[in-house]
Amino acid sequence: MARDVRGNTLAMIAAFIFPLLGLLGGGIDMSRIYLTRSRMQQACDAGALAGRKIMGGGAWAAANGQAESTANSMFDANFQNGSYGSGPVTRSFTESAGKVSGVASAPLPMAIMRVFGFASKDISISCDAEMRLPNTDVMFVLDVTGSMGSPIPGDSESKIVGLRRAVRCFYEIVARLDTEAVCEGGAPSGGTSSETQIRFGFVPYATNVNVGKLLPSNWFVDTATYQSREITTTTYGVPISYVDANKTDWNDINWSKKTATTTSEALCKSTYTDPYEINPAKAGTVMGNGRKESNGGVQGQGNWEAIQKYQDVRREFTSWKAGNNNCVYRTKTREYDRTFTFKWSTALATGALPFKAWLYRQVAFDVRSLKSGNGWASPSSMTTTTANNYANRTFTWDGCIEERQTVRAINYTPVPDGALDLDIDTPPGFAEGSRWKPALAELIYQRKENYDNSSNRSMTPITTFENFSTVGESCPTPSTRLVEWPDATAFDSYVSTLTASSSTYHDIGLIWGARLMSPTGLFAADNATTPRGGEIQRHLIFMTDGKAETAVANYQAYGIAWYDRRQTDFNVEPTDGSSPTATLTQQVNARTQAVCAAIRNMPNTTLWVIWFGTADTANETLLRSCATPDRFFSARSSTALQTTFRNIANQISQLRLTS
Repeated sequence: MARDVRGNTLAMIAAFIFPLLGLLGGGIDMSRIYLTRSRMQQACDAGALAGRKIMGGGAWAAANGQAESTANSMFDANFQNGSYGSGPVTRSFTESAGKVSGVASAPLPMAIMRVFGFASKDISISCDAEMRLPNTDVMFVLDVTGSMGSPIPGDSESKIVGLRRAVRCFYEIVARLDTEAVCEGGAPSGGTSSETQIRFGFVPYATNVNVGKLLPSNWFVDTATYQSREITTTTYGVPISYVDANKTDWNDINWSKKTATTTSEALCKSTYTDPYEINPAKAGTVMGNGRKESNGGVQGQGNWEAIQKYQDVRREFTSWKAGNNNCVYRTKTREYDRTFTFKWSTALATGALPFKAWLYRQVAFDVRSLKSGNGWASPSSMTTTTANNYANRTFTWDGCIEERQTVRAINYTPVPDGALDLDIDTPPGFAEGSRWKPALAELIYQRKENYDNSSNRSMTPITTFENFSTVGESCPTPSTRLVEWPDATAFDSYVSTLTASSSTYHDIGLIWGARLMSPTGLFAADNATTPRGGEIQRHLIFMTDGKAETAVANYQAYGIAWYDRRQTDFNVEPTDGSSPTATLTQQVNARTQAVCAAIRNMPNTTLWVIWFGTADTANETLLRSCATPDRFFSARSSTALQTTFRNIANQISQLRLTS
């Protein structure tokens, strides 16, 4: 062949035919393997995503396994038996801790490589998808006013019961933990990834909010003034008559011997027998137990009554013994109430008697006994001399607060200088107006021009014997800071404490919801980023069932509006109610809108607003303007409320393919 090269090409082609066939066949079959694997992976991914989306916040097996059925159908639609010459396909999808995982496999017969002994290639893939949250803070600002205790017409349960269930079902979707609620979609399990921080906080609100014990005690004043009363002594009156009542019989106290300086029984007897004497320990110079006014009494310069406890002491001679020169006698007592009728007289007039009375006015109290270092005493209690009959009373502070310095304005956008109550971020300083004070309903008394007219209030101090009207304080369930709730039982327990009471002041709830979640404010150290420095997505969910409902006699975060007038013109009597023209309600609505704007302007923050009740066009329009655009919802029933919370939870979540 070296001497004759004719025909060499044919021989060389024959020699190289099998290597060329291997190269060509390998390329073709490898392309088929790659294409089959790629399409099968896409089908698996599509099935996992579809199944997880159908599952939503519920359980994998809910609705007769609809999520699994959807995953299989989606796979089959994208990769059928025989695709690219493959053999029978096996595929399956499972779920754990909210993650849907899939596996699939199929044999792929070789087209050319079988010549070399490679009959087929098994193709196997895996995939998964989960509803994964970014680092997320959710602050619930929830209306727990009195109207929440009633059902919406057509519902069989009260609104507060429906709210509790909706909040629990929201938690199930986001935290992937099962609560005591029966939620649509079945019970979740497994929790969430440890790589993601998910926190929840609560601000239940009504007339006030219970946030005080979340704050350092040095953010509160040491001395606070309240519309209250204090003991005074008055001499505006002379007794014109008295009546004794409740007299007891003479009671023996003891038998005593007295060393006599006399030498006769007659002299001893005359020395140690007295008709009676008033015990000065029982009948002092200041009369206690101020009682009843008539004709205006001290206020109207008419007549009034006051009671003084009296005790008579009597010594009776019993015997005298010669030699020892002893007088023996016994002591008896009797007690009774003496009710004096007084008539008006100028102070220190002839015959005037001093006696105790109440002076009703703004009174300063030392509240430091509630504190312990920078924290709070346990219990946080204080004792004052404000109880009836001029006695001490001890009570415990529950945690509601009075707001710090404010200003009166018509519009609070932008927030005017000096309105520290609407300042979300700035911590207190040394100035008294920059700090909060505890709300202490036990100290509050409303003074009136006339004791028998409950609506005849007085701005000026009043001296009287009467116990003027006190106020009830509806302090809601304590608020919580943003924390992780890895225990569904603890979450259930907290939500169970939400109860309905009192009036509707939206502004105070939103103010504190904003403060507790702000990344640049009072708790920036915890709220700015995660401990690892991760970014946080923030969501404030504001739910209410009513328009602002105010009352000038309510004891709320700005004191008693009629007397204190911190929100309204001091010289004009405020008006109240649910009407948007009421001066106090106007203030609540204006402050609410200012806080809504501040929340919307927080970084990475969405403000969701839910109206829970029958249609109310005007109020729903007001609430819609509060929310982040397209984040307002109306729920006309408890079932609709659960659906709304579920939709918000699903929108907050993000469906991600993880592998």
